[in-house]
Amino acid sequence: MTVEGNAMSGLASNLDSEQLRKSPLRPAAVTTRSDGAGKIWIDLDNSPHVPFFAPIIEELEQSGHSILLTARDCFQVCELADLLNLSYRRVGRHYGKNPIWKLAGLGWRSLQLIPTVLREKPVLALSHGSRSQLLVANLLRIPSVTIADYEFARIWMLVHPTWVITPEIIADSAIHARQDHILKYPGIKEDVYVPRFNPDPSVLAKFGVDRADVVVLVRPPATEAHYHRPESDELFEGVLNFLGGKPQVKMILLPRNERQGADIRSKWATLFATGQILIPNSVLDGLNLIWHSDLVISGGGTMNREAAALGVPVYSIFRGKIGAVDRYLASVERLTLIENLEDIGNKLILKKRNRSSTVQKRPNTTLSTIMQHITTILKRTYPEKCQAL
Repeated sequence: MTVEGNAMSGLASNLDSEQLRKSPLRPAAVTTRSDGAGKIWIDLDNSPHVPFFAPIIEELEQSGHSILLTARDCFQVCELADLLNLSYRRVGRHYGKNPIWKLAGLGWRSLQLIPTVLREKPVLALSHGSRSQLLVANLLRIPSVTIADYEFARIWMLVHPTWVITPEIIADSAIHARQDHILKYPGIKEDVYVPRFNPDPSVLAKFGVDRADVVVLVRPPATEAHYHRPESDELFEGVLNFLGGKPQVKMILLPRNERQGADIRSKWATLFATGQILIPNSVLDGLNLIWHSDLVISGGGTMNREAAALGVPVYSIFRGKIGAVDRYLASVERLTLIENLEDIGNKLILKKRNRSSTVQKRPNTTLSTIMQHITTILKRTYPEKCQAL
């Protein structure tokens, strides 16, 4: 299946099988084990969760755990999981922006998950803020761990996780959980998988980009998200109108769904006709697109932080509540906040970026810290079963 114009979290649907075998993000397929270390249930609720949990799954399996992996059929979650050869159970879908339908969908997906969870009997539920998983885990009294990097998300709308793992930069007081059940990791969540990234120098050749072009990767706001604000749409329109007047700029635009892509094509038809705006016709390698762009402008969180993790200039047009992670990145000048229309002309720096063919490698302390926390949680929850961990 082809999904218009999405480049999510360092993955690509147009990679061939040989590239996939060499992909640094590709974990081993989820397998059934019987060594007694305990089954862990991971729920993939949104597309950024796929690359984030891929190395975590690999680490857990190497530690002797079996994995129950469920995935919600929305935002290319299943397509991305397929690309990484993850063995998962497809459960539920997206029910649109309407709050009533969202709540109904949450309840229905939770009911759909229960039979599988009862049959598989996991000892721990782990997600990056899956409301359905939290609801089921609390109902079935399964200890749960939520990894969260945005303190204003409505993760805890109905139920609370047993444990919360967050970046060090987020204050404990901002987390709705028992203070002695909050654990911290250094860096940002994108540091879990970005260190495994290796650039593909051929990525821009698919778009016919000239070497003299200033390549700007643009991600529209998430209009169906609960945190969406109309101000983000105004800034997005202002950005496209501003960049459209710069003939040296080539925009690669990544809509969140086909409807959004069609609306953008209609409104800026002239820029599409001249080739100044391009929308990929398939899901592409997000990290490669970021790395080979001169700057990134995004109305969402993950792509902004991926760019920051890669050291690529990035500008946020997100106008919801700014979380501690983004405030920190802005304070150290790894992220620039576009707060009004005047900022577009005053803050955007349109110039070519010097980049190498390799990314600087460093120890993955973020991943290792999260894995240590998961082990600690298991030991404290099941001390009799975890003596060997």
